[in-house]
Amino acid sequence: MSQTSLREKMNVPVIDWARMEEADDFAKTVKLFRQGKYPEDMFRRYRLQHGAYGTRMTSDYAMVRVKIPAGEIHPHQLDKLSHISEQFSIGSAHISTRESIQLHWVVLEDVSEVFRELGQAGMTSREACGNAIRNVMCSPMCGVCPNESFDATPYAHATAKFFLRNPMNQNLPRKFKFTYSCCEEHGMARIVDVGLIPKTIHVDGKEVRGFKVFVGGGLGNKSYVGHQLEDFTPEENVLYTAISVVRLFDRLGDRKNMPRNRLRYLVNQMGWEKFQNLVLKERDMVRATQSVVVKLPVEIKTDEVRVPLRVNHQDGNVPAGYARWLTTNTFKQKQKGYRTVFAMLEAGDITSGQLKSVANLIREFSAEGVGRLGFIQNIAIRYVHEDDLLSMYTKMSESGLAKSGALTMAAPIGCSGTTSCNLALTNSHRLAKEIQRKFLEMELDKDKSLAESSIKISGCPNSCGQHGIATVGFFGGGGRLGHEMYPSYMMSIGGRADGQAMLGKNLLRMPAKRVIPAILQLIDMFKEHALEGDTLKSWIHRVCQDADDVKILDIRNHLAPLTTPPTKEEDPDFFADYGSDASYHTKTGRGECAA
Repeated sequence: MSQTSLREKMNVPVIDWARMEEADDFAKTVKLFRQGKYPEDMFRRYRLQHGAYGTRMTSDYAMVRVKIPAGEIHPHQLDKLSHISEQFSIGSAHISTRESIQLHWVVLEDVSEVFRELGQAGMTSREACGNAIRNVMCSPMCGVCPNESFDATPYAHATAKFFLRNPMNQNLPRKFKFTYSCCEEHGMARIVDVGLIPKTIHVDGKEVRGFKVFVGGGLGNKSYVGHQLEDFTPEENVLYTAISVVRLFDRLGDRKNMPRNRLRYLVNQMGWEKFQNLVLKERDMVRATQSVVVKLPVEIKTDEVRVPLRVNHQDGNVPAGYARWLTTNTFKQKQKGYRTVFAMLEAGDITSGQLKSVANLIREFSAEGVGRLGFIQNIAIRYVHEDDLLSMYTKMSESGLAKSGALTMAAPIGCSGTTSCNLALTNSHRLAKEIQRKFLEMELDKDKSLAESSIKISGCPNSCGQHGIATVGFFGGGGRLGHEMYPSYMMSIGGRADGQAMLGKNLLRMPAKRVIPAILQLIDMFKEHALEGDTLKSWIHRVCQDADDVKILDIRNHLAPLTTPPTKEEDPDFFADYGSDASYHTKTGRGECAA
């Protein structure tokens, strides 16, 4: 039997998420809108419900957000996205922090053609935007993590299948998010509307599957850490629990106050104990009244590797940079002899050529034949045999995908910022790239004490860049010196999304062109004051737990000189944002986060 057929035997089945008729309907609706026969507000809601997001300061272009449920993407789908990005977009795509793929600057009349192309590969953008249940996320470590109780991927797929195009999901008060994690360390279960971590217990000598379910978390202008619903939620109660929370949000959410109309605000306003009781009562009602048809159709698959791959064992000289890449870009799986390899991207950007390269890398090196999008704007290729890593590194280097640091502080997150978002105040996207380039130049990815830390950047307070859960976080705004404005960021420290989840504490507002020096000075402070065994993450966590905030004040005072702006004559570049040679000014449009 050939290696190709052996791989096909192991490949993850392709789920068809598309409905081709939606492309025709969208084309007709755009024509009616252009003719003035479809009201603008109604069209906006319709457009968002179908996954076409408005582009900054124009109604002639859209960003198409493609949902990748559970983050699983197949090689032929990557090939299709490569083709679409060249034909209809800007020759590249953007991977979001929520395992979606975004295609920017698509002419509005071409959006329906993009939908047709996506449908041919079984992909959809339906409900990727608007007041609906967004892409159901799943940690790329699910199925390979040594610390997991079981693989949550099938449950994420089943949840996505149930809610996609479901009538209860078409007119929610605001967007709603589900996330499945593998364990406490790899995931964001406590920072979303509903987060789930696999858990097993033993009853009468038998292992029973279930989850720890967290409700009411989320990031934004006001962020909250979620609450655990109960000690253990059996798997047969997972869907009933999900339906109950969604129904309560639909019924009790405040549709008049859109900026503060997320589940976390409802939970906070009502109080956790009261909301918890409502969920449990609602679940009893759902169980008693819903048909058995609503059973979550989970397709359990084995995590056993039946076909060991050793296709490209390579002897000879080891390239410079390989050892560094192996340490910072690969993860040892629980399956002996296999690793997960992370392709390092700049702030989630990937060219059409690189999309094709990733597809070919999956075909050649992955025993499961599918890629996984990560929580940090990268792509994971799993089940790579250790004998193949050197060959894979060589192939990745040819397409610019072998930069080191993918699992370190040298891989900052940056939302799209002013490159496309109506609400953005700064070019967070470009700042993330500048930090990455500087850190790799300084080889900070090789510093093990920085590896667990994170840098996350949002272009406004709304936290699309997840700054609230970063070791070092930033959200954009504007500063002023006399009549001149300059881009700046509120700097925070101490955020984290793991089992010790906490939101970052604000330090001070830092000019954009001083962000990199501020991070480097913070690292220097850590090196000076760290105890034996400290990492930057553990040291900052301890600093943020200081009851009197004395240590935070010390950091603030140490960094304060960086916040003093020069005059424009002294440093004109200071008054321009990254990626721009013009003087900075704040300009925003109507937000598209809600329909």
